[in-house]
Amino acid sequence: MSSLEIKNFGILGYPVVHSMSPQVYAAAFKAAGLKNYTYIPIPIQPGKLMLAVEGIKGLNFRGVNVTIPHKTTILKYLDAIDSDALGIGAVNTVVNDGGMLTGYNTDVAGFLAALKEANFLPEDCNAVILGAGGAARAVLWGLCKRRAEFITIGARNPQKADALAKDFMQYGSVEGLDWNSEQFKDAMRTADILINTTPLGMFPNVDDMPPVDLKLLPEGALVYDIVYNPAETKLLRTAKELGYPTLDGMSMLLLQGKESYRLYTGKIPDMKVMTKTLEKLLRGK
Repeated sequence: MSSLEIKNFGILGYPVVHSMSPQVYAAAFKAAGLKNYTYIPIPIQPGKLMLAVEGIKGLNFRGVNVTIPHKTTILKYLDAIDSDALGIGAVNTVVNDGGMLTGYNTDVAGFLAALKEANFLPEDCNAVILGAGGAARAVLWGLCKRRAEFITIGARNPQKADALAKDFMQYGSVEGLDWNSEQFKDAMRTADILINTTPLGMFPNVDDMPPVDLKLLPEGALVYDIVYNPAETKLLRTAKELGYPTLDGMSMLLLQGKESYRLYTGKIPDMKVMTKTLEKLLRGK
């Protein structure tokens, strides 16, 4: 793609006023000399998504990111869906190739790349996931792809956790439990990694954290919180105080953005620019 071409990008969601993606992608485009590339927030209410998808084609958007509440609903409006997005059951990136819309899920790539950067190998591990919402699906898919030994999903709603586990049982050994149950506590005692996919602890509710006893974890277990705002949540701060290694959500966010950028442009973005931009935005929140 020529830097002289006008290329439009955006993020579909409702609301999207809080999204930092426009500034982060704009900084990456500028660093790459792509002066005519624009990235805008596109607030689309539930029920109007089909019109928005047609608008992507009609206005010749090169691509869009997709966020809550449209990640699942958008699948039925696309022409093709990548295998990861199909496995997860959600799309967060759509690429427009001459009117053909293909859906991808780069959250799983970001999740696995962040683990690799932290030198954690998910193969044959015992993993515990907190939460049974949409964010948990990408994490589950990534762990199944890397052949985790056993995955336990703990949630406030055990029925929801069990239903999610059943969706993935064909791909690995997965169970869903009430995170207050003794069986869940036993799972924590053998966990190699604990991953929070809930919004508990996210800005502005920074004093919240999932109601689990981190002291149950074995020595050396990695505590990973995919929340990125703040970078150090109460969960991670507590884990550090107990001597556990930790991983925050900024890496996953930036690395999934890196993969979306590659799908849009065919190139790798300047990750230092993207990181500095995100850090600046978080400091100024």
